[in-house]
Amino acid sequence: MKKIGIVGVGAISGIYLQNITNMFRDIEIIGVCDLIRERAEKAVKEYNIPKLYNDMHELFADPEVDIVLNITRPYEHFEVSKAALLAGKPVYSEKPLGATLEEGLELVRLAEEKGLWIGGAPDTYMGAGIQTCRKLIDEGAIGDIVGATAFMTCHGHESWHPDPEFYYKFGGGPMMDMGPYYVTALINLLGGVKRVGGMISTPFATRTCTCKEHNGEIITVDVPTSYYSVMEFASGAVGSILTSFDIYGAKLPIIEIYGSKGTLRVPDPNCFGGPVVLHTPEGGDVEIPLAFDYPENSRALGLAEMASALEHGRAPRASWKQTLHVLEVLTGFERAAKQGGYLELETTYEREAPMADNQPHGVLD
Repeated sequence: MKKIGIVGVGAISGIYLQNITNMFRDIEIIGVCDLIRERAEKAVKEYNIPKLYNDMHELFADPEVDIVLNITRPYEHFEVSKAALLAGKPVYSEKPLGATLEEGLELVRLAEEKGLWIGGAPDTYMGAGIQTCRKLIDEGAIGDIVGATAFMTCHGHESWHPDPEFYYKFGGGPMMDMGPYYVTALINLLGGVKRVGGMISTPFATRTCTCKEHNGEIITVDVPTSYYSVMEFASGAVGSILTSFDIYGAKLPIIEIYGSKGTLRVPDPNCFGGPVVLHTPEGGDVEIPLAFDYPENSRALGLAEMASALEHGRAPRASWKQTLHVLEVLTGFERAAKQGGYLELETTYEREAPMADNQPHGVLD
């Protein structure tokens, strides 16, 4: 049983607290901390958590903490993860690994120097939907892969999110926020990316909040809010991805994978389940039954898998080898756009083993 110390008890923490407590059998929460102490106090009371730390350094110093779960805001990931590694703790971080490639490289360097694992979200690709898609691709259901498309379009978060400002600041924007789900899904289906290109734009310099918590407040936008990007995979397949906070409505697929024998429609990579639709010239559209566990919201699945990996002395599936490559892809789109051309990537990625389909629910192989 690995004991988890949680840094950050914000909006996304609820599903982590719920799932670690009720779903996964080999991890438990030993303690929490947050800059807003009342949030941590509420979590301790609601989930019967043994320890409330005054700050993250007290958490890192606790010998009972086996893994640090970093679910702070994106621009805070680097400093929190770095401090945890320096204290000798493995880290599972919410996405992205860092706000820049340089931050990611520094965290990986430090982790390797300390002999520790760092990895993290998203773990949605471990769920029933994308794992079923991987099985179909690996079995040759759509033949040789020709290409892929991915689309994430909306008009931002200021109309509903209780704290939307950070989406438009350093470390935010549609690619850094939602891109990790899409790129992680794509590389787990198709393998690593070789080079990237594209264009970026910021058509709205400010955003007016209409959420009840900040209604009427003006946010200054400091990051690109539309990315029109392309990828060349190491396999030779090509793909495109559009992520935007500037589009009111669009009728677009989420992710499609194109093969020599057919098309695979991949479910929302921000979710764990389906539907999975296979299209072939002979059979048209057929919804494929999910062949794996975890179709429900199973956030902390990657954390539980990391705990199992550490217990058995193997590499976690969602290790830095994945999260660093994803970070280089995400940040590479903007760098390529600014330099006007294609950017060759330095990191590579080899897919880890697929999830097992014969384990008891809540137990990882």
